[in-house]
Amino acid sequence: MIRRLLTGPTVRLSRGVTTVLAGASALALAACAAGIRKPDVTLPAAYEAPAGTQTLTPGALDRWWLIFGDDELNGLENEALRASPDAKTQTARLREAMATRDSTIWQTYPSGDFTGSVAREHTAPIGALPSALAPIGGTTENYFGNFKVSWEVDFLGALRDARRQARLDYAAARFNVESARASLVANVADSYFQARGLAIQLADAEETLKIESQLYKVAVTKVKLGLSATSDADEIAGSLALARSQVDGLQAQEHAAQRTLLILVGRGTDPVESLPLAADVPDPPPLPKALPGEILVRRPDVREAEARMRSAVIRTKLVKEELFPNITLTPALGIAHQVAPGVGVASLVPLVLFPQTQTINTDYWSYGAGVDQPVLDIPRLLADAKAQSAVAEQAVVAYEQAVQSAYGDAENALVELASDERRIKMLQEGEARSRRAYDAERIRYARGLDDVTAVLSAEQDWESNRSQLTAERVQALRRAVQTYKALGGGWDYQMLKPAARTP
Repeated sequence: MIRRLLTGPTVRLSRGVTTVLAGASALALAACAAGIRKPDVTLPAAYEAPAGTQTLTPGALDRWWLIFGDDELNGLENEALRASPDAKTQTARLREAMATRDSTIWQTYPSGDFTGSVAREHTAPIGALPSALAPIGGTTENYFGNFKVSWEVDFLGALRDARRQARLDYAAARFNVESARASLVANVADSYFQARGLAIQLADAEETLKIESQLYKVAVTKVKLGLSATSDADEIAGSLALARSQVDGLQAQEHAAQRTLLILVGRGTDPVESLPLAADVPDPPPLPKALPGEILVRRPDVREAEARMRSAVIRTKLVKEELFPNITLTPALGIAHQVAPGVGVASLVPLVLFPQTQTINTDYWSYGAGVDQPVLDIPRLLADAKAQSAVAEQAVVAYEQAVQSAYGDAENALVELASDERRIKMLQEGEARSRRAYDAERIRYARGLDDVTAVLSAEQDWESNRSQLTAERVQALRRAVQTYKALGGGWDYQMLKPAARTP
């Protein structure tokens, strides 16, 4: 036996309810009329900094560390991007953001569950067989399957907006990951040049120790020959002890810098000897050419702030759309199969009843529609819409602040880098002059033409100028790293297409 069932809801709305729904929709339309202001991202045509001389292509700025021409630095950057803990963490965060985006998008499409059951039941009489005509006992089998779907009608575009918001949230997370990547490569280069600077200082201190040792030998010889007082040798001995302490301290600092750099690139357990540091640094690169408007597409933090602003604007729209009716379609399909003991009737005269297994197959389909219109919740929803509008305004302000901060970072870095280039030239000339003056005083002291005070004073002047030059050269390199990062370098900015500037 086969039966087919047809079901469907019948919806009747009274005139009063219809009036309430119409009033609610009108009120919702009025609430949705409020918009979010456009952000002010007006930037000057040029930076208030000296004009740069180096033209950077997008590819060169993406991998700016190659500009220094340092193979050791290039290898460390590649290791950091591949094996550093920070890089691994950001990769995992990106996978999480991607999965969250996909899950959110799938929630906006029709959903449904398939349910089914299988049962087999056997019964048997206890005691004597009954005298009933219908059979008592036997095996019954039931099979059931049902598929129900819930489909929300997107006649106002709310589901489409929800998918857009999910993609924008993912874009914001992606830009945050890229910002962390840009910070990682900048930190590696900064730590590397800082460690190289310590190696130079250590080499200078060892040279100073060598010079002090030679001066001490000369002073002791002159004391033995009666050509100078014992106090001269004692004074040089004090400078010699200071030079030894400086060498010991710088050796410890260099070791710590090497270990920190190894941890940063993911080789924290390797011996520090695996990271040799040359006692010199390359010349800082020329001042790059840059335009303020480029930071809008080059800086990942600015792109992140923009994506979050757009997401907040769409969220405001979604909150306001909650005031409108929600229509949901619920179609369903089902099938059932039952095998049970029964009674058969033979077409004889007189009638003969006999046990017979009966099979019942049933399939059905149904459709339904539901309408959900908030009425008493309208004041709360309006308050939520106002609150979300304030949140969107905060996101707009945060985007404007990100743009202004990025502009300030880039301009300050360019100004300071240009100053570093000028200072290096001045200090180079001063260091060369003080070195010649010290060499002359040392010869005069060895010949007995000057006392120890003059030679020690000349030595201190030369050491001071040399230390300042080394520090400034290292500072210029670190400033160049900051400049490239401030201009939005260190990541493939074209990997994600820039969104339009108007939200």
